[in-house]
Amino acid sequence: MTDAAMMPFNAGIGGMDMSGFDADDGLVAPAESRSFSGTDHLSGLQKAAIIVRILIAEGVDMQLSSLSATMQANLTRTMGEMRLVDRTTMNAVVAEYVDMLEQVGLSFPEGLDGALSLLDGRLDATAAEHLRSLARGANGRDHWADLERAPDSDLLPLLEAESTVVGAVVLSKLSIDKAAGLLAQMPPDLAQALALSVGKTEEIDPDTVARIGASLAQQVTDKPLRAFIKPSTKRVGEILNSSPSALRDRLLAGLESVDQGFATGVRKSIFTFQDIPARIEERDVPTLMREIPSEDMMFIIAANAEDDQPTLEFLLSNMSKRVADTMREDAMALPVPTPKQKDEIMARVMAAVRIMIDSGTLTLKSTEEED
Repeated sequence: MTDAAMMPFNAGIGGMDMSGFDADDGLVAPAESRSFSGTDHLSGLQKAAIIVRILIAEGVDMQLSSLSATMQANLTRTMGEMRLVDRTTMNAVVAEYVDMLEQVGLSFPEGLDGALSLLDGRLDATAAEHLRSLARGANGRDHWADLERAPDSDLLPLLEAESTVVGAVVLSKLSIDKAAGLLAQMPPDLAQALALSVGKTEEIDPDTVARIGASLAQQVTDKPLRAFIKPSTKRVGEILNSSPSALRDRLLAGLESVDQGFATGVRKSIFTFQDIPARIEERDVPTLMREIPSEDMMFIIAANAEDDQPTLEFLLSNMSKRVADTMREDAMALPVPTPKQKDEIMARVMAAVRIMIDSGTLTLKSTEEED
């Protein structure tokens, strides 16, 4: 059945006026016996049911999937209740339907999604994207854009918890790259089930798709506000990074005696001068040394602390030999710094290292625990 032929159904199924329907015997009597003219004793839904029944009896291929789920349900329920219709009433309904059909000049798609499909390639790209945003969400909010921006770590648990049909809707509405990335991170069985379920989404109406987007977007974005973005172990670790070594060791020992798990998390967040050989790539040493004042490095060499020797050897052996030799010679002429002076120097050096890491100039190697 054509879109134009479906328009009388869309108009008739909207109401549920059941006046004139005798629930006792299921027979819809002729108009003249009820003192009605024409088909006034029938609701629009009953008229639509009669037309559908006639067309099915004539072997017409009925495609009612373009109707909303509610309209399909109401039509089916009404057909199950009507039982018998006399010939006079049937002829009157057919005549009215044919008259309505002859007056139809144009058929427009239902909803913004349908209109966008009709105008695909004919709209300005900016206008089309704005309209798609409106079609994706309710009240003008682009819920699907919220889901597109959501981290995969937030979306994957939702897709695993929802039905495969809901998951297929989500994959269909997200960008191709986003959907492909999510599928790649899923268990193979789930990824296959969702891919197969995409074929079941063709008959889902736009309202249902919008509700799915709104519900999932709310679950992703509806999170309690937190005063601190970084976890507590990382915050304590950053504080201890800038603390004198003696204080840092003493506090870590105290944390381990009270909460071993918390202390372990704090240790993972600490990055000291002694950690440089294990965490910095050899090729990045020249870049690092350009940011560290040479005077600070020479004072660290002059301190000649046993714990610093592996790091000093790592740094000096991965830079220009001439510059490294000059630095060693100049350090011999410097006085040995006091513990307080050395802590201040170390704090400046590690502050420079952390700035480079935060800016992306340096990339830390992962530890065995992180692997």
